[in-house]
Parts: sequence; structure tokens; C-alpha cells
Amino acid sequence: MTSPARRHYLRTLAAQAQPAAGGDARDTANANAYELQLLQLTEHRRRLKQIMSLDNKLAAKREFLGTYTPWVEGVLQGDTGQQDEVLVTVLVWRIDVGDLAGALPLAEYALRHALVMPDQYHRGLPCVVAEQFAETALKQITAEQLPDLAALQRVAEITAEHDMPDEARAKLYKAIGYTLRALDDKPGAIAALQRALALNAKAGVKRDIELLERAIKNAAPDAGAAGGEG
Repeated sequence: MTSPARRHYLRTLAAQAQPAAGGDARDTANANAYELQLLQLTEHRRRLKQIMSLDNKLAAKREFLGTYTPWVEGVLQGDTGQQDEVLVTVLVWRIDVGDLAGALPLAEYALRHALVMPDQYHRGLPCVVAEQFAETALKQITAEQLPDLAALQRVAEITAEHDMPDEARAKLYKAIGYTLRALDDKPGAIAALQRALALNAKAGVKRDIELLERAIKNAAPDAGAAGGEG
């Protein structure tokens, strides 16, 4: 376990890291600290590749994430905008384990500074953020867990101007719609699902929209009757 002094040291180095002229190399101390983080990340990735069970992979990611917290906190504090493979990987891992609220500040930072995904990812960062948030939220809905609606809506905002496949953005609005439905906001859910359908005719939400519209229509006479009794 990382000591408090070590955590403070990493936060400080990450916050003070500045891009050098003509590149993004850190000074010696900061470079060494970052390289150590990359070495640790390489080892954790190696261990993840050896795990076949998805549940066990997620459990391992939850365990690993704490290792990088001091560094990531320092990066966010320093706000230098340097490319940082550690931060973008931690971003994805936080989404994977269902920590949407914890991943959101990293997503905002990464998008604001136009960071790029590591080579093993075949999608741009905006697409990864939108799609990963959506997929995790949809899994949570399936597991009868309530996703973080505010985080999903904020992701829709910060990725709105970024280019990505319509299918990826549709998936995000589908997740928002299902979350609103779980919160019994039928009109909001319909609006989000209609947006998903407009983006992707194969989003699989037509029936959901019909059922929500029917539920609103069926509830209308009861509402009117209740009002008349007053």
C-alpha cells in the first residue's frame, strides 16, 4: 500500500509537470515518476491479460485503481494538458468498474485537452468516453442498478461537438433514456430514446418508446378524474 508521504510526493510531481519546449517531456524528476507509473501500468495490464473471468478482471481493476489515485489527482490539479497514458487508462478503468461519477472529471480533463487513447484502442477518446459510459450504464440497468444520470447527461454535453459514429452517440442516449425511465421520468425518457432512434434506426428502442407513450396516455384519464374530484 502506498504511504501518505508517497501519495503526496506523486500528487506534487504530477501537478508540477510542465511540457518542455518542442515536446511533452517532463523534467528529470517528473519524467522518472511518470515512467514508474507507466511501468506499474504495464505490469497491471499484463496481470489483467492473464485473467479470463470478466468479473475477476473488474475486481482486479478496482484493486489497481488506488495505485494511480495520487498521480491522477496531481494531474488534474496541475492542469497542464500533457498527454498522459496513465490518466486516460484510469479513466477507462473507472468507467469499467461502474464509477461513472469518479470517471467524469477525468473525461472532462481529457476532452478539454484533446488527449489521445493508447495505441491498443481503435477509437478516438470522445467515442471511447461516450460509448464506455453508455455500455456501463446499460449493464447497470440490466443488473437493476441505477446509473449516475448526471454523469451520463454531462458526457452527452461534453462530447456533443466531437465527431464519432452515430451508433456510439445513440447508445449514450439510449442509456440516458433507460435511466430516466427507471426514475419514472417518462417524457424525458421518450425524448432521449427518440434521439437515440434518430441517430440509429437499429438502436432497439422503438418498443420502449411505444410502451412509454402508451403509459402516459393510459394515465391521463386517471389524472383528469382525480382533478375533477377536488
